[in-house]
Amino acid sequence: MSKINLADKLSQFEGHWQPRVVGAFNDHDLMVVKFQGQFSWHSHTDNDDFFLVLKGEMIMRLRDGDVKVGAGEIFVVPKGVEHAPFAEEETHVLLIEPKGTPNTGDPATAAPRREI
Repeated sequence: MSKINLADKLSQFEGHWQPRVVGAFNDHDLMVVKFQGQFSWHSHTDNDDFFLVLKGEMIMRLRDGDVKVGAGEIFVVPKGVEHAPFAEEETHVLLIEPKGTPNTGDPATAAPRREI
C-alpha cells in the first residue's frame, strides 16, 4: 500500500485526452487526465462516467444543456447519456471507471490504457 500524489502523476506526462491509470479500487481504474479543447460526443452503455475536477474548469456538454464543473466539484454522467467534455484552459481531472472502459465508449476509437 502506498499513497498516490495526483499532482505528481499529472506532471509526468504531456498531452490532452490521454488518461493515465494511477491506481485501482474495487475493479475500477483510478485515472488522471488533462483536458483542453473539445472531446468527441460519446456515451457509455454499460456504466456511469465519473469526473472530479482537480484543477481548472470543464464544461460537460450534454444534449439538453451544458454544466460547468470547477475545481473540487464532481460530475457523474449516467450510463447511456451522450456527452462531450470541453475545457477552454488546461484542466486536470480524476476519472474512476470500471477497468478497461474505453474513454470514447468504443474500443476501436479509445485512447490506449497507460499506467504511470
